[in-house]
Amino acid sequence: MLRITPYIQELLNPTPLKPARKPKGPVVIWNLIRRCNLMCKHCYSISVDTDFPGELSTDKIYTVMDDLKAFGVPVLILSGGEPLMHKDIYTISQRAKDMGFYVALSTNGTLINADNIQQIADMGYDYVGISLDGIGKTHDQFRRQEGAFDASLEAVRLCRQNNIKIGLRFTLTQDNQEQFPKMLELLETEEIDKFYLSHLNYGGRGNKNRKDDVYHQMTRQAMEKLFETCLNTLRAGKTREFVTGNNDADGVFLLHWAKKHFPEQAAHLQAKLEQWGGNSSGVNIANIDNLGTVHPDTFWWNYDLGNVQDRPFSEIWQDTSDPLMAGLKQNPRPLKGRCASCKYLKICGGNTRVRAYQVTGDAWNEDPGCYLSDEEVT
Repeated sequence: MLRITPYIQELLNPTPLKPARKPKGPVVIWNLIRRCNLMCKHCYSISVDTDFPGELSTDKIYTVMDDLKAFGVPVLILSGGEPLMHKDIYTISQRAKDMGFYVALSTNGTLINADNIQQIADMGYDYVGISLDGIGKTHDQFRRQEGAFDASLEAVRLCRQNNIKIGLRFTLTQDNQEQFPKMLELLETEEIDKFYLSHLNYGGRGNKNRKDDVYHQMTRQAMEKLFETCLNTLRAGKTREFVTGNNDADGVFLLHWAKKHFPEQAAHLQAKLEQWGGNSSGVNIANIDNLGTVHPDTFWWNYDLGNVQDRPFSEIWQDTSDPLMAGLKQNPRPLKGRCASCKYLKICGGNTRVRAYQVTGDAWNEDPGCYLSDEEVT
């Protein structure tokens, strides 16, 4: 994940390079439940509106939570399916908050309404992320439910009215790329705190629909638009976060953009981006699914590292006898092809390995989602 805002802020007001933060434990994205009231085209968990057997009990969730805290996990992102369909979502959330975790709720927003907004506000979530993949019918078609856009937008407004930090998550594909500027306009008119642009990744339904991934030129245009929007927002004195995920080539593309527009700060930005280091799947990002299986990130559901019902997460996460985990934790990673020879490997970290795995069967092949030209990386 690339947090664009602080890097563009560095172009405007450079700060000294400080030692890199090295968190003890990873951020954990936790799919508490697989059931969902929607059936989205790009869903990595392939959720539907039915109960799935074998999901972790609430007591087991608490046991795992204790281990995560002792291991130094700083952040829990509670997800699904639709997490608000979990019968104990509020008690789980409250326990996580009481333990001192940064707690975020990742939801489609359609179940947030006037009846439960106060309870959600009382939870004190540090952040609530709501997915919107276009305006009106475009979003409804992605989510396969008429009226989903209106329900999610109403949830955004309710959260804003109750002083809950809110963000939009937008997954960019060929089917909705023309809606991208409108989404940025929505961010402004609704005074939303954060915008997360997610590149399509090849997992679950996203893998089955990878033919819908935007062409590389469309991706470049969207990224330039995002950089410009962030720059203009900062110059206007507004506090708003812009973030991208699932394509760490974004960091390298940002550097090339900075070389054109802020050439005097390019070297400084490169040092900051190298300190970030790009993709952190299997290192600083982890996933626990609804059954308790641990994965390097949410898009690796076809690859199991172990289950928290059999041994603690802390033990699973440190076990490098698994070849994928050994490679992900290696620095530099054992990459092949264009990624191995890329001069900006220290920035992107080899990008998203799951795309290479889904397309070629080899997690260490070059990432087919990298939209940089050969000239830009060599």
